[in-house]
Amino acid sequence: MDTKQTLDALSALAHDGRLAIFRLLVRHAPEGLNAGDIATALNFRANTLSANLTVLANAGLVDSEREGRHIRYRADLEAMRGLMAFLLEDCCGGSPEVCRPILEEITCRC
Repeated sequence: MDTKQTLDALSALAHDGRLAIFRLLVRHAPEGLNAGDIATALNFRANTLSANLTVLANAGLVDSEREGRHIRYRADLEAMRGLMAFLLEDCCGGSPEVCRPILEEITCRC
């Protein structure tokens, strides 16, 4: 992940509704959820949900797949790992082994 992608992702997540959507989709990974299920779980109107999902998708954090009349949304876990790796890339004063357990934990849980 590069600086622009990181800024896009952080900007997308810097909104309470979008952060709630992303966290919900992460909890339901890898299966994801249909848009209606997301709207119900978070009490969002369809147009608000759609706008927020578009922002998350444009930032590369969410993927979608049409299933008949419904659209299933999934958190892009590789993008999330990439974001975390970028944020921790220069951590620990040049001793990346200190942060490695954090990245490995993220990989294992997903």
